[in-house]
Amino acid sequence: MIYLSKLLNQKVWDAFGHVVGKLDDLLVDKTDQPMPPITAIAIKDGSPECKLVDAKDIATLWPSITLNVDLSKLDLYEPTGHELYLKQRALDQQIVDTEGKRVVRVNDLQIARKNNNFYLTGVDVGGTGLLRRLGLENLAKSVAKALKKRWKTHVIPWEDVASIEHDDPLRLKVSQERLVQMEPADIAQILDDLDQHTSKALLQGFTDEQLADTLEESSSEVQQAVIAALQPERAADILEEMDPDEAADLLADMDDQVSEQLLKLMEDEDEEDVRTLLRYPEDSAGGIMTTEFAWVPAEYTVDQALHHLRTNEEAKDDEFMFYVYLLDKNKRLQGVVRLRDLVTAPLDQQLSAWFDDDPVVVNPLTPQEEAAYLVAKYNLMAVPVIDPESKVMLGIVTVDDAIDTVLPTAWKKKLPRFAGR
Repeated sequence: MIYLSKLLNQKVWDAFGHVVGKLDDLLVDKTDQPMPPITAIAIKDGSPECKLVDAKDIATLWPSITLNVDLSKLDLYEPTGHELYLKQRALDQQIVDTEGKRVVRVNDLQIARKNNNFYLTGVDVGGTGLLRRLGLENLAKSVAKALKKRWKTHVIPWEDVASIEHDDPLRLKVSQERLVQMEPADIAQILDDLDQHTSKALLQGFTDEQLADTLEESSSEVQQAVIAALQPERAADILEEMDPDEAADLLADMDDQVSEQLLKLMEDEDEEDVRTLLRYPEDSAGGIMTTEFAWVPAEYTVDQALHHLRTNEEAKDDEFMFYVYLLDKNKRLQGVVRLRDLVTAPLDQQLSAWFDDDPVVVNPLTPQEEAAYLVAKYNLMAVPVIDPESKVMLGIVTVDDAIDTVLPTAWKKKLPRFAGR
């Protein structure tokens, strides 16, 4: 393999052995491809600006850089504006390793020859790339051999790289397309390692749903920065896509005036859900509950209940369907049934014949720690939150949100999301 560090500042010879200059950079195009082609080389020849030589005039790059034409017949390359200058724009820059799900530094770039063309094939992000650039590669290999250690390079294939050049719309779009294939929690972890300007740029190309899922897993700092960078109408759309409890947490950390503006731009039902959550103290069950839960009328049969869950929009919104709650016409909790028990029961059976009519519940002002204690004590996946006066069911505290309360703040966003949440 050929590495960029081995080529920089090396003499470039024409077909008759004349020195043209020294190599200053390589240009690649079509960076959305797995192996972008080298389109030109930049040569320093003493002129104020580098001379760009078309890649079709390159005979070899290693062990010497030679051209296949005479100096007087060189074809100068006219850039289109889409090229990536490897030394200038890639070397020493941060990139996202989409396979390893992390931010890494470009220590060197790998190039390969196929037929008569040269291609960018990978990014060296390991210590070997740095040693190679310092001219210590052979010494390091000798030391490794003496110590019976294996000499390894850490090269990421270019197709697994997401560039984070926020001022380059073309390559940014490619990076966004690669990033959205990752899990939201992995994207959030990467965003936490980047500066806010770059994070915001990367997320601009996400759909509302993708952005909402990512923000739910992100730190408060990233959430605030991204929402602040959006137009208010789109920010409100993002909040509608988020779980109500996550949207409420985000708004609670914002300036009251901005928070109120975003709430008024939300759909009425979503606004009402979030406002309900904002009324409760942050350290209460109401402050961490979600208003999205699956329920059916208590008088239903199993068949009716299953049909309701398949067709009801509120039920479809519940991504945490371990339990189905049975409510009367006034939305008061009558009992709870496990989803597993429901789907295995006879279709003609009345729900009232076998559901748990004495579930563990909390009220919205129950301290978070007590809610977490009940979840752990009774091995629950969620606990209902009931209004103490009207007995109306307000929401549920899920096990992941309950566990949040007993973990250090730095770990909260690293918790797994259950059932796709």
